[in-house]
Amino acid sequence: MNIKQLRTLKQVAEFLAGAAPLGMSPPTQTERYRWIAQTLRHFRYETLAKADKGLVIAYLCRISGYSRQQITRLIRRTLDQGHLRWQVIPRRGFVARYTDEDVRLLAEIDTLHDTPSGPAVKKLCERAFGTFGDTRFERLSGISVSHLYNLRKTKDYRSRRLTHVKTAAVQRPIGIRRKPEPQGRPGFIRIDTVHQGDQDGLKGLYHINAVDEITQFEVLVTVERISEQFLIPALEALLASFPFVILGFHADNGSEYINRRVAELLEKLRIELTKSRARHCNDNALAESKNGAVVRKLLGYAHIPQRYASLVNRFNQEHLVPYINYHRPCFFPETFTDDQGKQRKRYRYKHMMTPYDKLKSLPKAETFLKKGVTFKHLDAIAFTISDNEAARRLQAARHQLFETIFGRKKAG
Repeated sequence: MNIKQLRTLKQVAEFLAGAAPLGMSPPTQTERYRWIAQTLRHFRYETLAKADKGLVIAYLCRISGYSRQQITRLIRRTLDQGHLRWQVIPRRGFVARYTDEDVRLLAEIDTLHDTPSGPAVKKLCERAFGTFGDTRFERLSGISVSHLYNLRKTKDYRSRRLTHVKTAAVQRPIGIRRKPEPQGRPGFIRIDTVHQGDQDGLKGLYHINAVDEITQFEVLVTVERISEQFLIPALEALLASFPFVILGFHADNGSEYINRRVAELLEKLRIELTKSRARHCNDNALAESKNGAVVRKLLGYAHIPQRYASLVNRFNQEHLVPYINYHRPCFFPETFTDDQGKQRKRYRYKHMMTPYDKLKSLPKAETFLKKGVTFKHLDAIAFTISDNEAARRLQAARHQLFETIFGRKKAG
């Protein structure tokens, strides 16, 4: 490389500062090494001060493209040996034992036998050579099973042996795939989504229904869509509506709940996320049964446009949620073991009560409540009006809601 234009360290400093134009780097390793040695001799590198040595090193890195560590090694080699040459040391590699013909035979035998296991293919190769005298399989007859799988990974094998597999199921490593284990504690909710019908290609609004497994305390939130924009604020409001601390959050495998944003929200609140197991249709049966017994029974199946989501949600919070939790009795199961050792559930009339009464009946129920929530405050909600009065107000509010929704709909 021509370095006649850069003869002083001042010129080198100006070049590194960008004041001088950048020259061409040597095209080969040999010329690059020769240029590095010439530069070191030209500037008398050994006699330079520490700061000037750093300037020369930066200059060598800029032109050669090598890292500072590599330049330092090359400088040390030049000073020790008195010269710097590019040397390629030939290294002896592994000799391939199995040829392209062996890979072709392996692909052929896999095609004929529908890709059996490695040991089965090895035995077939041994029989082809030893029993039936096919000399083409002489090398493959002595192959190890592990190396047989290595040959199956080669590009030549894959180009010859094409296999068709089913589309793999979507794997979402979010949540624990198991049934919740509340062990008699409230705070383990089951959650599900209810869609309020389609009409003329337009989607209706969505209800998010959450039910506590032990107390059957239920909270219903209505949103326009189940996208992240609407779902995350709705879940925050839903979790805050329960009077007790939420410990578990169980959903089916729908992407509206099994995603990163929901997982981050629950992790922030220290709530365990579980999801339904394959071939266990009853894992989320409690929420699904409440969908029919509460949501569909009180709100029906008719299409409700998304623009009425806030209106329906106000009805839920002011009338529906207080009614079903403080004034609507539910059956609670009694688990027993039959003569065959199988656990069964029995629903006795004496165990029927409202979700709020069930919460109060739990041992040490006060310990499950959220900070700042007391049974004195909850009693004021539960016993201010009678069950019949709560139902009467619910029916009147529902009638007004439907008149507003479907009346406007017919007028438009």
